[in-house]
Amino acid sequence: MVREIRENRSKFLKVKCPDCENEQTVFEKASTVVKCIVCGHDLALPTGGKANIKAEIIAELT
Repeated sequence: MVREIRENRSKFLKVKCPDCENEQTVFEKASTVVKCIVCGHDLALPTGGKANIKAEIIAELT
């Protein structure tokens, strides 16, 4: 029997808020609305799969 090695295919993203430029880490497949902790702007909206990121992505963290 051949087993495939499964890699973790989901990532955390470091994003920058478009309003206050706060940098924050969000999950790529967020299941709830993620808001900026400083100003409250929506950074990620759930879609059932990958979240709709409404901020500038600075880096992908694996």
